[in-house]
Amino acid sequence: MDHPIKRDHARFRKIVKGRIRDNLRKYVSQGEMPIPKGNKEFRVPMPSIDTPRFKFGDQKQGGAGQGEGQAGDPVDGQDGEPGQGEVGSGEGNKELEVELSLEELASILGEELELPRIEPKGKKAMQKTTDKYTSIGTVGPDSLRHVKRTYKEALKRQLASGVYNPDNPVIVPVKSDFRYRSADAKIEFENSAVVIYMMDVSGSMGDEQKEIVRTESFWINLWLKSQYKDIEVRYIIHDATAKEVDEETFFRTRESGGTLISSAFKLCREIMQADYNSSEWNIYPFHFSDGDNWSTDDTKLCLDILDQDIIPNSNVFCYGQVESRYGSGQFYKDLHTKYGERSDNVILSKIKNKDAILDSIKDFLGKGK
Repeated sequence: MDHPIKRDHARFRKIVKGRIRDNLRKYVSQGEMPIPKGNKEFRVPMPSIDTPRFKFGDQKQGGAGQGEGQAGDPVDGQDGEPGQGEVGSGEGNKELEVELSLEELASILGEELELPRIEPKGKKAMQKTTDKYTSIGTVGPDSLRHVKRTYKEALKRQLASGVYNPDNPVIVPVKSDFRYRSADAKIEFENSAVVIYMMDVSGSMGDEQKEIVRTESFWINLWLKSQYKDIEVRYIIHDATAKEVDEETFFRTRESGGTLISSAFKLCREIMQADYNSSEWNIYPFHFSDGDNWSTDDTKLCLDILDQDIIPNSNVFCYGQVESRYGSGQFYKDLHTKYGERSDNVILSKIKNKDAILDSIKDFLGKGK
């Protein structure tokens, strides 16, 4: 039978997860993200939850605190002089932080967006050999010696030979009594994934657009981490040229040059061909921009790279167009003309503002690919 405290704690966590789910859209649209703690744990800010407390009954019923006197009368003989300062009219800050596991957060996201579990593409599974110590053997290193089994064998031998003395129960194992843990090799398959983020950092992509991409990529990574044993994340930024960078640089860099989207697709292709065999990896390229490209010739080159190299070797290619007052949005139109909205391997999403982030995440992850 569970201890009442454990039941109460489980009930409280259920309430907490319900509150986070109810406020998920607000968290995402305001750019508030769980803070990683390590060990797949996250701290999540949330409004405080009212806990049960004692409350005085109706004044007409009497009880504690009732009696003669008027409002404003001094208490215990005090002179009743007002204190210094003004009375505040606003509500105090009642936020608290709760800790949730990656699985719990992913479950909240999945329930809110009704996301299906991902089916890994083809044979994209990495083989791993593990040793399971499930049996006992007569040979092995001293580090794997099984003390209890060795003692039992020595006791049985001494009893069978009649040398065991219950008045002086000394058990001395000999070499033939030694027993060792024995490992059975077991082959397991672990699905692994790589996410390749590409982002236009030309002058038309401002801080607001980058914040949208940062928030969206966090929740996409969170969901994929819950679906795969391991994931790797690579970052590519581009204007007229492309380069691979770390995460911090990815979200902080801003250039003033023009835009050649093909430069990012070429680098993405190189990374995939060099490091990620499509028969072993689940590959997720994401590209975010405001839709501007230098020329129709470069757009044609982008479509060729997608058709020949990126799409055939990926689980799905995702393009997110972040609205900008300076962006034309033409690249979305070109992709839509080529692939449409219902292509199995190409997903297009328009992200108008922060309020549209969750809907965009559902666009990208809603097919379970």
